[in-house]
Amino acid sequence: IVDATARAAELGDQRWRDLLARHDEDIRGELERFGGHEVKTVGDGFLATFAVAPSRALHCALAITRAARELGMEVRVGMHTGECELIGEDVGGMAVHIASRVSGLAGPGEVLVSGTVFGTVVGGPFTFTDRGFHELKGVPGRWPLFALSR
Repeated sequence: IVDATARAAELGDQRWRDLLARHDEDIRGELERFGGHEVKTVGDGFLATFAVAPSRALHCALAITRAARELGMEVRVGMHTGECELIGEDVGGMAVHIASRVSGLAGPGEVLVSGTVFGTVVGGPFTFTDRGFHELKGVPGRWPLFALSR
């Protein structure tokens, strides 16, 4: 959630908790609708996986950004596709690190994806804007990133 701390201070604890609960409910509903799996929450963020085509995750990301906007919030979404290590009920590995780094570079209301996601869905119904190559902290090489258009 973009500027979550400032928003919480503006609303006060109780109103913020209520808004956050609604936001979390909306995200869980969209994950269910598009075949995603909530792995965990991290602060005010979610880590989710999809065992289905990346196109389902992209549709879900767009739905989540719309739902947040309807609540008067902006979110950042970062996405990468790759193999994850299962660690009990959690996931790990480089794919998770890459997704986290991509998310950290997303702007308010933006769905930012790695070149791997872009390459997987190119030719489909999505439109992307090239965001150039980026170094992702701790990840070897420079990575092409793309912003999903609404």
